Amino acid sequence: MKPPHYEMARSRRDFLARAGAGFGSLALAHLLGRTGALASSGNAPLLRHHAFGRAKSVIFLFMEGGPSHIDLFDPKPLLNKLAGQQLPASFKRPLTAMGEQDSPILAEKRVWKQHGQAGTWVSDWLPHTSTIVDDICVIRSCKQDGLNHVGSVCQMNTGSILAGRPSLGAWATYGLGTENDNLPAFVVLTDSDAKPFNGSRNWGTGFMPSTYQGTPFKFGDEPVANLANPGGVSVHRQRQRIDFINQLNRRHIQSRSFQSDLEARINSFELAYRMQAEIPLAVDIADEPPHITELYGIGNPQTDANARNCLLARRLVERGVRFVQVFAGTGSKWDAHKGIEKNHTDRCAESDQPVAALIKDLKQRGLLDETLVIWGGEFGRTPMSEQ
Repeated sequence: MKPPHYEMARSRRDFLARAGAGFGSLALAHLLGRTGALASSGNAPLLRHHAFGRAKSVIFLFMEGGPSHIDLFDPKPLLNKLAGQQLPASFKRPLTAMGEQDSPILAEKRVWKQHGQAGTWVSDWLPHTSTIVDDICVIRSCKQDGLNHVGSVCQMNTGSILAGRPSLGAWATYGLGTENDNLPAFVVLTDSDAKPFNGSRNWGTGFMPSTYQGTPFKFGDEPVANLANPGGVSVHRQRQRIDFINQLNRRHIQSRSFQSDLEARINSFELAYRMQAEIPLAVDIADEPPHITELYGIGNPQTDANARNCLLARRLVERGVRFVQVFAGTGSKWDAHKGIEKNHTDRCAESDQPVAALIKDLKQRGLLDETLVIWGGEFGRTPMSEQ
């Protein structure tokens, strides 16, 4: 019989009998911390702000360099009537970095059509996107404060033109936690070896603990380098090595608890060990059926890089990754200026099919209802000519 709670435990048997409910609570707290109301990717449990939210993951498709809104989703037919003239006096003189204030209005060359039941306007540069308009929402009221790419990319990723704020992915990871302990909660993909403006600040944590920062995957056939054990090193030996390194790190951090980077580094060793089994399965698209790879445009030299990233983004979110940021046109390749016709023709041809395929694939798998997909860049363009 279980002894009364007011009597002092007289033996280890008595102590375990009284602590039984406590051990059960520990197990419950662990489960809730992973997938329930206390979900968090940090060390301390965190209550979710809104239990009614449906989105479990985010895929942020970032067209770096400034995709032109008035040539893609926001037709301005009056531009053709005013082409060659100065901006009307009713408009405020735009402040730009390129000295365009006195340049004439540029006529647009796009062919526009309304698509879907919503009648959404899409230009001829995005024929594949025009097939999914009833599954997307076009927001034409966005505004930014940056004067150049550095500040504007920073604002789009952190909410501020000044560096030092946590990224959107870090906030999402902090708020939603993780559903897969063997994969990073926040992954960054690029379509080339180029670096985005501001580099790792785009997926950094600012003043938050470093454990919430994004994990960039390398561009190419080996997204995570050095993941396999060295030759002759068994799984058991690798486990012993990680345990010994962590033991030294824990001893080192005892007097340096204020340095969150140390805690993040310790966690990264553990995560890397667990990733050795999970990552090869997640990034290997060889098991995808041919009709899926064809849908994304894999194998086509023009679309292949973005196609692989979009498909990989889907494979990651269905495995519990919370936030995947996909950079298309990495290195500000959407930055068009005088060459907008060739630039945007190429950039749209590279990204249009993979992006539309991602939406279709998520929808047919039932993942679109719980995945927020964001498409955008740091700014659009002004309606004047640079010539």
